[in-house]
Amino acid sequence: MKLLKSVPLHVKILIALVLGAIWGSVFSVQSDVFIANYENNSNQSESIIADWDKIEIQNSDVSYSRSEANKFFNYVGKNKPINVVIYQQNKAEILLTIESIKKKETFATYLRPIGTLFIKLLSFLAIPLVIASLIVGAASLDNIKKLGRIGGRTFLFYLATTTIAIGIGLSLANLIAPGKQIPDSIKSEMLSSADNNIDADISSKMEIDLLEFVVDIVPKNPFKAMSSGNMLQIVFFSVMFGITLTFIEKEKSSVVISFFSGVSDTMIKMVDFIMYLAPYGVFALIAATIADFGYEIISTLVWYILTVILGLFLQNFLVYNSVVKLFGRISIKKFLSEIRNAQAIGFSTSSSAATLPVTFECVEKMGVPKQVSGFVLPLGATINMDGTALYQGVATVFIAQIYGMDLGLTEQLTVVLTAVLASIGTAPVPGVGIIMLVMILQSVNIPPEGIALIMGVDRLLDMMRTITNVSGDAAVAVAIDGIESKGKQALI
Repeated sequence: MKLLKSVPLHVKILIALVLGAIWGSVFSVQSDVFIANYENNSNQSESIIADWDKIEIQNSDVSYSRSEANKFFNYVGKNKPINVVIYQQNKAEILLTIESIKKKETFATYLRPIGTLFIKLLSFLAIPLVIASLIVGAASLDNIKKLGRIGGRTFLFYLATTTIAIGIGLSLANLIAPGKQIPDSIKSEMLSSADNNIDADISSKMEIDLLEFVVDIVPKNPFKAMSSGNMLQIVFFSVMFGITLTFIEKEKSSVVISFFSGVSDTMIKMVDFIMYLAPYGVFALIAATIADFGYEIISTLVWYILTVILGLFLQNFLVYNSVVKLFGRISIKKFLSEIRNAQAIGFSTSSSAATLPVTFECVEKMGVPKQVSGFVLPLGATINMDGTALYQGVATVFIAQIYGMDLGLTEQLTVVLTAVLASIGTAPVPGVGIIMLVMILQSVNIPPEGIALIMGVDRLLDMMRTITNVSGDAAVAVAIDGIESKGKQALI
């Protein structure tokens, strides 16, 4: 027991990742076996559909073979109830009116609630921690000029690192050409299996109006912003609250600042308690993800996956280490050592917002004061999506190559601009990169249904790019602190 307590947390999390992946592989979900909820003589019944060759949608030309079970699963999710004919041994055997379907649970997916609970425990800390840290940070700054200076530098850093990230992604995608590495026969099969309806409900959610975006930063109701988790509006309200505290009597403001400072310290201490559960939560999350995800599609998209991973590696170890080295007060070794817990949680949850409380704790151990981290990190979790931007650059070129399209300099510059703008206005939650990608594809006239080609591995890459998003936030916080403390104004 003593030996277990002496093991560092990041090592426990790493062990949990490996064991979770093994558990998920052993107890993987069978994609062609599902539980159907259907109507039977005006009553609802359930049945396991396992022994089938083909499923045909009645009164249509749509049908799915056993190898297309995932496509059928998605079809039912968008169109229900549906009448289907299930073929067994190539004979029409069963006629059902399906209301809904779900995959058959395994010993790995049964653990999912444990992982969900862990994410919720972290997520419920994020908003009170952001509010308290920002108010204390803004109120602790000497004047509005200093706040404006920190805010301006933070935004410039985030803009620069995101632009570099998308540049790395596009450069590697052009150099490696992952779409051209796939044989023509497999390309044809991939294109024929693309779901032509995939963009219908996603693209409608993603339109950027820069002026409207700026106006929407100001909340009508700050409590509604808090309840809905609108991080930019929360940041605006908290900063305004903190600044205003500096204009009232010190006797009154000191009481408020002391209260929120206590709230911030309490939230950080709660993070310490919750992190005792981290290995168990990580194990459950990874086991369920691997069980659902499987490894089959990796062989087809191996060049695409490797290109994204290489880009993320370069962004983490070249760009961020350079930022820390040039502007920070700590060594690269200390930065890499302290950020490990946040990276592990980011990988497991695929959410920089859920990881934010852990990122706060890690950055605090690097010596970054709350008045800096309290402003830089919440803003970064909202607008700094370097890993996502890099992945979108690779994905855009990859999909274009599959379709046989060549993107010229103008189109690639359009991708850079659109990806940077998109990263500012999207939520720090799992899967949002796909929504952003639709808009980027449309900006350069690539068919949005091409997203279906990469959906199978998106969850895996989402986990990896969250590591980059979290690391980027921490690196900029360290850089801003270094500039403020050493007076390196000439370097910006």
